[in-house]
Amino acid sequence: MRLSRFVLVIALLGALLLLLAGPGTRMDLWDFRTGFGVMRWAAYIGLGAAAVAVLLLLVASFRRAEGMALAAALLIGLVVAFVPWNAMRGARQVPPIHDISTDTERPPQFVDILPLRADAPNPADYGGAEIARQQLAAYPELGPYTSALPPAQAYGKALEAAKKMGWDIVASDPASGRIEASDTTMWFGFTDDVVIRVEAEGHGSRIDVRSVSRVGKSDVGTNAKRIRAYLAALARLG
Repeated sequence: MRLSRFVLVIALLGALLLLLAGPGTRMDLWDFRTGFGVMRWAAYIGLGAAAVAVLLLLVASFRRAEGMALAAALLIGLVVAFVPWNAMRGARQVPPIHDISTDTERPPQFVDILPLRADAPNPADYGGAEIARQQLAAYPELGPYTSALPPAQAYGKALEAAKKMGWDIVASDPASGRIEASDTTMWFGFTDDVVIRVEAEGHGSRIDVRSVSRVGKSDVGTNAKRIRAYLAALARLG
């Protein structure tokens, strides 16, 4: 009975570490690299607990209560190991970039957010042709939003959509057609910055969006997802 409970406690310890990895980073208890390390160790612990639980279930005879404890340890351990593994699998499926723009030749530029990024490991300057090549290969569908509205009205829609996204609006400059905002991820608390550019094109307007992470070589697809969601919000507004 003690052994089965011990394995269950180990599995629960892995679950606790997994749950603390993100919030600990968000609350500045450790940096994001340590947070990722905590996730990795949680996966090791969870996988180890699951393996021991399977072994004990196969080779030993336990009473019902002990069997239930081992089954719980197996389930918890597998879930704890799966979450970091799935995150790593997702990271491998996207390019290791953190700057996504609907205009890779003339990406929108940050102005008011620059002081907020002064200590950020990732620069606000666009990475150039290689970044554009990787983005276009991974996210060929991302492009500017075109509107039949004149720029002034399109700007209003663009700002409304940004507010609906729940972003922190840092700057709103209708004269230049620029909107700057920041978005913080839920679990780890990573802050990414967004700049939107609205300009005249033909008889209507063109809206470009750029989203850039402050930390991390790869954004694991987050910036592209954010831009897709914003463009969808724009489309719903008409």
